[in-house]
Amino acid sequence: MAYLVIAFCFGLAGGIVGRIKGSSFALWFLISGLVPFFGLMAAIAYRFERDEPRRQCPKCGRVTKLYDALCTRCGEELDFPEQLLAPESAERGAVTHAG
Repeated sequence: MAYLVIAFCFGLAGGIVGRIKGSSFALWFLISGLVPFFGLMAAIAYRFERDEPRRQCPKCGRVTKLYDALCTRCGEELDFPEQLLAPESAERGAVTHAG
């Protein structure tokens, strides 16, 4: 019974951390609940996808994350751009403050 309480608490904590970082609450709840300590550590180490810099494909114009090597729309190989686009988190903040 004590293990279930511990697993539930770690699952809840992992789900909250995962949700704060922009991922699925249910996914991180399950991961952190099944593997209590390591699941929570993984949720904490998970990166913020919204904070990743982005770039625009020169061929089709699709906006992708900087770490993408190929455009997912047209298949163009992407070189490091001269100009980076702002992360999604910066755009959301600008819209919230302006709107």
